[in-house]
Amino acid sequence: MGSIGAGVVRLSLLTVLVAFGLGTASGATVDGPQLTWDVSLWGKPRAGTAVADALAAVVEERTGGAWQMTLHYGEALSKSRENLDGIAIEAFQAAMFCNFYHPRKNPALMVLTMPFLPMSDWDANRRIREAVYAHPAVAREMARWNAMIYTSTFLPQYELLGRGEPPADLDGWKGLTVRAGGGLGQAMKLLGATPASSTATEVYTGVQQGTMDAASFPFTYGHVSYRIHEVSEWFTGNLSPGTADCPLVFGITAYEALPPQYKQLLEDVKEEVIDAQIQAYVDVDAENLPMLKETLHEIRYTEAQLAQFRARAGRPVIDAWISENARRFDASGLVEAVFAAVGRTYGEDRDPD
Repeated sequence: MGSIGAGVVRLSLLTVLVAFGLGTASGATVDGPQLTWDVSLWGKPRAGTAVADALAAVVEERTGGAWQMTLHYGEALSKSRENLDGIAIEAFQAAMFCNFYHPRKNPALMVLTMPFLPMSDWDANRRIREAVYAHPAVAREMARWNAMIYTSTFLPQYELLGRGEPPADLDGWKGLTVRAGGGLGQAMKLLGATPASSTATEVYTGVQQGTMDAASFPFTYGHVSYRIHEVSEWFTGNLSPGTADCPLVFGITAYEALPPQYKQLLEDVKEEVIDAQIQAYVDVDAENLPMLKETLHEIRYTEAQLAQFRARAGRPVIDAWISENARRFDASGLVEAVFAAVGRTYGEDRDPD
């Protein structure tokens, strides 16, 4: 890895191509003009940024170096909460952002923070996110920021790491301060916890100093990437309460200015970079999970307890979100699209009154 001192990470092209299994024979070289895109990121290179790392590498390789995507880590170009603003004013051409960092900027996309959505595997994860991106409410919302979603980073289900008395049942969450945004934050509130929407880089200090009892992150990569395990004593192993969405977006203005062959290239390599992103999570889990099990106390809930979680902190949060947003956009249609993407109907398993 290159230095982050200047905020720019320049990864070896060969290293990235080998690491993500992209290979150097992925297709003929695409001829085109010299072009540089700046990509605004935060933190350090990690499993959750594999899509950006892989895309930059394969675009450089396929264009013979003519098109360079320069990855600016460490909030070198913009604060993580302001990446959509930067896209809107064309300060850079591409960026990642997380929906729950700024709910008011992307209220429709917040559907992907709802608790206990039916993301049972990677295929369901992808189907649901792509169905949401295709919904007119989300497309309009992104267009207001001059943004178009290229692809999700397909965050895994969250789990929670924390310190202090382990929450062995629903009542164990009462009084805890928990880093959880969006719908998951509302779910924690219904369980008696106090949600906090701290950015990822703020969480370590919060848990270490005791101002935060637990933190939710995509499991396992998020916790280990931000070293939360170093200041934690326990983790939930099977709660799977939900996730969030941190997509990679392009500026519409920048995308529309691309020559046709570069637009086609982005489409041609999308499956490769998505595969690289998901494989990065699989690989890091194989390393992280044994370490967590060895060093921390694992909490595993019974099926009856999980059903209680869903009943108390799942459907009530989703129903409230639909009601709160019904006049702003098609909130009900978004939720229905989520469930339809995996062949289900929202409310089909609702308990009878």
